[in-house]
Amino acid sequence: MQLNFAATSQIGSGLAGSGALVVGVGEGGAMTQSAARADKASGGALSRAMGQGRFTGKSGTTLEILAPAGLTWSRVVLAGLGAAADFTAGRVEQLAATVTGKLLDSGERTATLQIEPPGGATAIRGARLAAHLAFGARLASYRFDSYRRKSAQEHKPSLEKVTVATGDRVAAERAWQPLKAVADGVFLARDLVNEPPNVLSPTEFARRAKALSRHGLKVEVLDEAAMKKLGMNALLGVGQGSARESHVVVLQWNGAKSGAKAKGRAPVALVGKGVCFDSGGLSLKTGAGMMGMKGDMGGAAAVTGTMLALAARKARVNAVGVIGLVENMPGSNAQRPDDVVESMSGQTIEVLNTDAEGRLVLADVLWYTQTRFAPRCVIDLATLTGSIMASLGREYAGLFANDETLAARLIAAGEEAGEPVWRFPMGAGYDKLIKSKIADMKNIGGPLAGAIVAAQFLKRFIADDTVWAHLDIAGVAWQDSDSRPLTPGWATGWGIRVLNRLIAAHYEK
Repeated sequence: MQLNFAATSQIGSGLAGSGALVVGVGEGGAMTQSAARADKASGGALSRAMGQGRFTGKSGTTLEILAPAGLTWSRVVLAGLGAAADFTAGRVEQLAATVTGKLLDSGERTATLQIEPPGGATAIRGARLAAHLAFGARLASYRFDSYRRKSAQEHKPSLEKVTVATGDRVAAERAWQPLKAVADGVFLARDLVNEPPNVLSPTEFARRAKALSRHGLKVEVLDEAAMKKLGMNALLGVGQGSARESHVVVLQWNGAKSGAKAKGRAPVALVGKGVCFDSGGLSLKTGAGMMGMKGDMGGAAAVTGTMLALAARKARVNAVGVIGLVENMPGSNAQRPDDVVESMSGQTIEVLNTDAEGRLVLADVLWYTQTRFAPRCVIDLATLTGSIMASLGREYAGLFANDETLAARLIAAGEEAGEPVWRFPMGAGYDKLIKSKIADMKNIGGPLAGAIVAAQFLKRFIADDTVWAHLDIAGVAWQDSDSRPLTPGWATGWGIRVLNRLIAAHYEK
């Protein structure tokens, strides 16, 4: 779908348009200037339509008027803006996504968003308002149709172009560029998670990551021989039942300002679990439990998408993304329950359940990232546990951290970006649940507090002086319905927006 910005139309002053026109109505039914002009030109058609229903301008609601008399637009969509105090960037994005979602398959080919803030003081207006409208529309336009053949045309959206009207087109386009980079990162992550597992093997994932070097990222791919030399036996153990080779991919972005001080600045490190398909290994999942496990690399997808976003918007930060890519299969050489492996850190792990594999992958990747890069902080993302969904459903990601400042920053960034996180406790009582009788630790802790125990396991591979946070995104990396305007389809691309917001707010100073 094409997105562009144009000078604000003068509706009712002799200039007309085609397609759908979207105008705003504040809480209580207060029309914005554009809506009032359209209402006047239509002889009060908009007012009459509002008077016949329950539409009052509440945020998230819409009202469509088809072929209103006196206007050349094929339809007018009234979009609820809500109260001025709640008119934030996040609400603006939701508004644009909601309208775009309704129009995608409506038969309309073009739409013009002419949205002004509701009356009163608001957090967003002008060029920023226009840019966030475009961002919401872009995120809502996502489709994954790569494997449609005969039905491709049937599922193709009719909406081809969205124009955002603004008083300052140049400023709006300038404000849009970094958001466009974030949207590109989200789309990349969604594409990766949506790909079928027979296509997106660890090697194919690594190849696609390598291709991002054209955006200015430095990309390295470690093969199994290199990982074996490094002692990554925990990660390699997960993948040894698969015919497909495991990989670790390192993506670096060195965008900090030039100068001696900036040159030596330690990077922000992002680490992702990349299990390209998870059968459970010899601790085999049920058939129903295996469905959707192509998405068990959602953490790696989020890291890859974030690194693309940082490079595309030329973020003034040094950042490194490290992803562990494996396939967990029950082959003849598969890891067995009761096996003991020695991780890269030297700590030994008793593997009691081969379906608790993501933490084994992260154990080695976390240690590698710290020892090689000595980062300012480490944030890992993983579709790690079903337990987190039992607690939070699909509304929040679970947050675990050893640092109060980083935890608070992630919570704030999540709220601002529309990807909220909820912090869980950690402590010695949970840590003792992974005490092993024959090794340094075991990889499961019993039926209780599964997400917390998994985080305690990861913490054993975090150095005492490393600032660290773990995001369990098992509940938010994909969804089974299209009910959320900003995340249509299955894969959500969760993580890019919150990480980008965190880095922009705290690590690019």
